[in-house]
Amino acid sequence: MKRGSTPDFEAFAGDLFGEIMLADTAAAAEPRTRKPLSRFIPGVAICAIAGAAAAWLSQNYSVPIILAGLLIGLALNFAASDPRTHEGLDWVSRHGLRAGIVLLGVQVTVMQVLAMGAVPFMGLALVMMSALIAALAAARLTGQSAAVGILGGGSTAICGASAALALYGVIGRERIDQSLFTLTLVILAAASAIALVTYPPLTRMLGFTDAQAGFLVGASIHDVAQAIGAGFAVSDAAGAQATVVKLTRVALLAPSVTLAALWIARAQPLPEETGKARVPLLPGFILAFLVLVIVNSVVTLPANLAGHALTASKALLLLAVTATAMRTRTDLLLGLGWRSVMPVLAATIASLGTALGFAWWMI
Repeated sequence: MKRGSTPDFEAFAGDLFGEIMLADTAAAAEPRTRKPLSRFIPGVAICAIAGAAAAWLSQNYSVPIILAGLLIGLALNFAASDPRTHEGLDWVSRHGLRAGIVLLGVQVTVMQVLAMGAVPFMGLALVMMSALIAALAAARLTGQSAAVGILGGGSTAICGASAALALYGVIGRERIDQSLFTLTLVILAAASAIALVTYPPLTRMLGFTDAQAGFLVGASIHDVAQAIGAGFAVSDAAGAQATVVKLTRVALLAPSVTLAALWIARAQPLPEETGKARVPLLPGFILAFLVLVIVNSVVTLPANLAGHALTASKALLLLAVTATAMRTRTDLLLGLGWRSVMPVLAATIASLGTALGFAWWMI
C-alpha cells in the first residue's frame, strides 16, 4: 500500500491489528511528512459513541456489554466505507486491544494461582484441554482449518473475547478471515450471556457446594466479568472461588498464546512472502501483561487501582471489538453458515461437561 493512497474498505475490513503491507521501495524513498492528529478523530469518535451506547444498554437492560458493542458495531459498519474513519478505527482496534489486555495483568497474582491448589488446577487444565480438543475436532469435521479450531477453542478455554483478540494477533488475518473472526466474537459473547443466566440455577439444582459451584462457573464461562458475576449470583463464597479460578485462566493467557503461535506455525505455515508481515512469537503486549502480573505479585498495589484498571480494560476492549465489528462486511458474515459456529459451540459444551464432571467427582 503506497503512502498517500486511500485504502479501500475491504483492505481495512480484513486488517484488525493494522498489519498493513510494507511500503514498496519507491514509497519508502519518499520524504515523511508529519500527519495531523485530527485524522484519528472521525474513527475514534464514532467508535466512542457506539461504545457509550453499548455501555448504556448494558447498564439499563442488562445486555452483556461486549455483545452490545459487537451488534452496534455491525449495525454501523457502513461508517467504515468512509475513508476518513479508517485511521481512527485502526488505531482504536490496535492500541485499545493491546492496552486492554495488558491491564488485565493487574487483576492476577502468582499467589492467587498457587492458592487454588493442585487438584482444582488439574481440573482447570482438563477443562481447557477439552475445550481446545473439541474445537479442533469440530473444525476438522466441518472442513475448516486448524487455525479456526485454535481460535475457537483457545478463546473458550481462556477468557473469551480478550483471548480471541490476543490469539488472532498470532494467528493472523492470512489464516482467518475478518468476518469469521467477528462471528467468533459474537458467538463467544452470546455463549457467556446464556451461561450467566443458566449456570447458577444449574448448580443449585445439582446441589453443589460453594466450592463446586465456584469452580464450575469459573472454569467454564468465557467472559471474566460474567464468570465472576455468575459465582456471586450463587453466594459470596462461590464468587470468591470463581474469581480465583477465572483469574487463573487469565494468567494462562500468555503461555497459551505462545504455544498457539508455535503450533499454528507448524500446522498451517504461511507462504514465505508473508513472513515479514507476521506478528512476533510473543507479542509485546503479552510480554507487558506478564510484567504486570509479576509486579502485582511482588508489590502491594493500592486497593482501588485494580478496580480502575479493570474498568479501563473493559472499556478499551469494548472499543476494540466495536471497531472490529464496524470494519466487518455483514454480507460475508451472513454467508459463513452453521459450520463456522461449530468450533466455539463444541468447545463450550466440552468445557461445561468436563467442569461438571470434575466438580461432581473431585471437589
